[in-house]
Amino acid sequence: MSRIGKAPISVPSGVTIDISKGNLITVKGPKGELKQQADPDLEFKLEDGELVISRPTEQKRHKAMHGLYRSLVSNMVEGVNNGVTKELQLIGVGYRCANTGNLLELTLGYSHPIFFYVPDEVKVETKMEKGNPPTILLTSHDKQLIGQVAAKIRAFRKVEPYKGKGVRFAGEQIRRKAGKTATS
Repeated sequence: MSRIGKAPISVPSGVTIDISKGNLITVKGPKGELKQQADPDLEFKLEDGELVISRPTEQKRHKAMHGLYRSLVSNMVEGVNNGVTKELQLIGVGYRCANTGNLLELTLGYSHPIFFYVPDEVKVETKMEKGNPPTILLTSHDKQLIGQVAAKIRAFRKVEPYKGKGVRFAGEQIRRKAGKTATS
């Protein structure tokens, strides 16, 4: 049985979950509202402040969907209740970031600056402090969207393994490689 799927989702106070016909799940909370269309085979029951998801059979597809939708709904509940934050750091000489509203301007060692418009659901903030690498702080109530935006920003200049330069998540460990050695 799916270990993730069988765990109930506790619904905190201030968060409401509405399950309509066709398994459209709507989660509302203090930070916002999210919707997710779930697989029609799964059954959702809201009882005693907990959401329990059950599957009809032991088929591989049903097992996979069971764990997937449990994780998605859990992330929705967490997002509308607490919000989600991701922090990206720019490591490299001359790497800079600035934002004007939701327009992010990145200088990542290319011949031109990169302009990236962050979706309205995600709030972006940039920090340039002396002694620390430039930092991009993303905040939202949608964990899926914020992860997608962070991955897209990171893809502009992935971290290279020799010097460690590039865009990385805060606290991310990078495997470094040894460079060439001279032989005599």
